[in-house]
Amino acid sequence: MSESRTAVGEEPADAAQDAREDRPFGAECRSSIQGSTAVAYCHNPYPESDRVRLHIECDRWWDVDSDSRPVAAGPATTVRLTGRCWKEIRAVWVSHQR
Repeated sequence: MSESRTAVGEEPADAAQDAREDRPFGAECRSSIQGSTAVAYCHNPYPESDRVRLHIECDRWWDVDSDSRPVAAGPATTVRLTGRCWKEIRAVWVSHQR
């Protein structure tokens, strides 16, 4: 029968994961729409990187919705995300990933 042991002063993996998830996380993002173009600025005040993506839902049924590639907003960094539709934009939002 084997036991799981950790070195003195070392946290079990589950405890380290829980501690990381309890820390504040997530860049603050502000988006705007001008015509058919959307822009979002995301500032990350926290010590962990935040991978942000801009999502755009176009108003016209034939216009293709889009999602940007993930961009890493490092600690104390501001990133700019842009995207567009051919015509009007219905909705814009930013998603976050650790």
